[in-house]
Amino acid sequence: MNYWMWRVRVALPWLVVAVLSVAAVTLALLPAAWVTPQFSRQTHGHVNLVDAEGSLWHGSATLMLAAGSDMSTATLLPGRIEWHTAFWPLFTGRVRMIMRHSEAMPDPITVDATPRTASVTSGSLAVPASLLAGLGAPFNTLDLQGNVQLSWSDWRSFKGESFGQLTMTLADVSSRVSLVKPLGSYRVNFQAQGASSTLDLTTLKGPLMLNGNGTVSAASTSFHGTASAAPEARDNLAGLLNLLGRPSGPDTVALTFVR
Repeated sequence: MNYWMWRVRVALPWLVVAVLSVAAVTLALLPAAWVTPQFSRQTHGHVNLVDAEGSLWHGSATLMLAAGSDMSTATLLPGRIEWHTAFWPLFTGRVRMIMRHSEAMPDPITVDATPRTASVTSGSLAVPASLLAGLGAPFNTLDLQGNVQLSWSDWRSFKGESFGQLTMTLADVSSRVSLVKPLGSYRVNFQAQGASSTLDLTTLKGPLMLNGNGTVSAASTSFHGTASAAPEARDNLAGLLNLLGRPSGPDTVALTFVR
């Protein structure tokens, strides 16, 4: 063994230690902002984490809803999303995070992601209806007030296709465009089934009755339903019904959205 080979063998363990130390320090210092773009990409810009603080391991951010790339009507949820990231799964190419919201979601959920797949454990979130205005039309026009409860099953995404169920319950909702308060309570069920998803809207109670269903896919989105008023509220809800859709029968309008 010549002199230089001997020097390399002596220095190699220290070089490995140095490389591992640099890698560990780099991972430890990764800012929280490294995590947040992932959520925007998975939801096509509708659900975003902004104003990130902390690091990849222990950080927080504010939840923002937006109409995709249009941020003009974006709304922020009071409080902050907080997360803790497991260290060892990163060595297998996975990001495993425990997340909770300081005000709206006290029970934590687990987010597990790889370059090709992602999963979220079941959970629930309580938010004000005014937050929905950030998603754009028709929510920003209606300016809804009331309480919204979101609950979801275990959610999985694989190669851009999602599987899971999301239920949104709107309780005692009112709108700035109507003097009738409350308008009613409603339930929306969203079932993700891979390349396409289904959407069902039903009325739980109230003078404004909304019903319909639709489909959502990467290529198109469509929804067809009806809105009608209870007999005792027809006069007061006539203006809102005209705003919601085209007349399709006595005191009934068609709710149609196609993209």
